[in-house]
Amino acid sequence: MKVLIIDEMHPSIIPLLEDLNYKVDYKPKISREEIQASLSDYVGMIIRSKTPIDQALLMHADRLKFIARAGAGLDQIDLEEVTRRGIQLFHAPEGNRDAVAEHALGMLLMLFNRLHIANQEVKQRVWAREANRGIELKGKTVGIIGYGNMGQAFAQRLSGFGVRVLAYDKYKSGFSDAFADEASLSEIQKQADVLSLHIPLTEENKYLLNKEFLSQFNKPFYLINTARGELIQLETLLWALEEQILLGACLDVLENEKLQTLSGEEETLLDQLAAKEQVVFSPHIAGWTHESYRKINEVLAAKIKGAFKNH
Repeated sequence: MKVLIIDEMHPSIIPLLEDLNYKVDYKPKISREEIQASLSDYVGMIIRSKTPIDQALLMHADRLKFIARAGAGLDQIDLEEVTRRGIQLFHAPEGNRDAVAEHALGMLLMLFNRLHIANQEVKQRVWAREANRGIELKGKTVGIIGYGNMGQAFAQRLSGFGVRVLAYDKYKSGFSDAFADEASLSEIQKQADVLSLHIPLTEENKYLLNKEFLSQFNKPFYLINTARGELIQLETLLWALEEQILLGACLDVLENEKLQTLSGEEETLLDQLAAKEQVVFSPHIAGWTHESYRKINEVLAAKIKGAFKNH
């Protein structure tokens, strides 16, 4: 039984799969054409985000029994075609939920305390105390959209900060716990000082945060997006900041993350956002810690073992 790994992975994945009696072909530099040419030889494939797992690719997957996504998002995978072919699909949000939660909180604290500004100023021998007076998180209401692995982990990290946490999840009910109170979207729009997104990208929620949605918030708020850039357009972000609907934004993801392919309009919008002190960026690394790199492998191996323990 052979497994093909098509992306860079923590090296622990190979012995984990070998312990399950798989022969592993680790080919992180493999091209899409080479994947198509060889896929019929494999019962499993481990992926990150190299290439869309679509019908054109899967038509070569004669023997494929599982696909394991080293991460949380499944938006590059044709879920309908995978299901139609009886291929089991595994992903590993449990592996990087702690990393995402800590990163989201870190970005928010940095923005509130102007650490991204103050750090650079002191390095340039500028000692501007009043200009860098911060904002306290205590007493704020934090809204979370999506209360799965990531949303729950973020709520847990907030528990020591004296905030009220309201969580909305379209696919769950009765999930209030020690860390968050279940709420409707409209309740979050009425009360939130901070909004954090923890939902996957689907056709249904693409550009969820449009002008109409944002205009329904009762007061200016801060946005954290460690989920997917396509939940809000750059143009809408800039508009919301200039209209003071948004007080600031922590952005780990962008609508187009291939910065070398930005259109002229996208370049201009990104430059305008980057010029704003109340915007903090990171390059899609919220779930990208040394610890999560290994934990993702362990989660995937455990799920593969559980699914095929009788094989």
